[in-house]
Amino acid sequence: MTHASSRISALRSVALQVPDLAAAESFYTTIWHLDVAARTEHAIYLRGTGADHHLLALHEAPGPAQIRHVTLRARDASALDAVAQAAVKAGGQVLQAKAPVTEPGGGVAVTVADRDGRIFQVVHGDAMHADAHEAKDKPLRLAHAVLNSHHVEDTRGFMEEVFDFSLSDRTRIMAFMRCNNDHHSIALGDTDNDALNHIAFLMPDLDSVMRGAGRMKDAGFATEWGPGRHGPGDNAFNYFVGPFDVVIEYTAEVEQIDDSYQAGQPSDWTWPPGRVDQWGISAPPSARLKEAQKAVVFVSSL
Repeated sequence: MTHASSRISALRSVALQVPDLAAAESFYTTIWHLDVAARTEHAIYLRGTGADHHLLALHEAPGPAQIRHVTLRARDASALDAVAQAAVKAGGQVLQAKAPVTEPGGGVAVTVADRDGRIFQVVHGDAMHADAHEAKDKPLRLAHAVLNSHHVEDTRGFMEEVFDFSLSDRTRIMAFMRCNNDHHSIALGDTDNDALNHIAFLMPDLDSVMRGAGRMKDAGFATEWGPGRHGPGDNAFNYFVGPFDVVIEYTAEVEQIDDSYQAGQPSDWTWPPGRVDQWGISAPPSARLKEAQKAVVFVSSL
């Protein structure tokens, strides 16, 4: 049965390494419509209009873009110890023991990795913005992050054992995992690699998803998949390849579920020939998108 996590309350943010911090800041503020919450000498922290201190942390480093970690917010302080103990038991490792966070956002955190090197920071008591609100055409928070896995059922087991996520739906190519009332906060792509598939930013409404696509088009970024409406999650979407091959999505209207939701299996999620979403108007994902969805790998160490 699907259930809300006893340890994790939400997906908070994703941290990336990028080779040109100035170019990344320009894109994510002027085009993607995030705002700078904080900056250090070699990093910037970008917020949406919601309460989360930041949704995206960008650290400058040479070479191709890489993912440093996914940050999850703990339900309470005791969850940090539980996560650390469960990670080791599940075959992962503790990369950073529980300690105060020294970068913007603060709080206390533990950082763990699974057996394939996916890195998760779990934070409690981090800073929140008091001016949370919705604004047309601006992301509110992260909707989900999708991580590829070359043995997805093992990765799913780690998410369940360590973070108490549960399966909300399983398709032929993806396992959707929930921690709260969002249909999914993490999804696992059934692939031949362990890269970052994409990061989805929640917009306030469908109109903002479409206006975002127009704004991206004006800036020279084509819609690589969409517009459409997914099956699992029921959310509307437009996908893009941002700077440094980071795949990003504008989404809205994510399905809200509770513990009575019945998780579907691949046979429950099939489309008629030629259709790749509920509406049936979107072309399949572009070749460029598919290549970018396996380009951004996790760093080997923090």
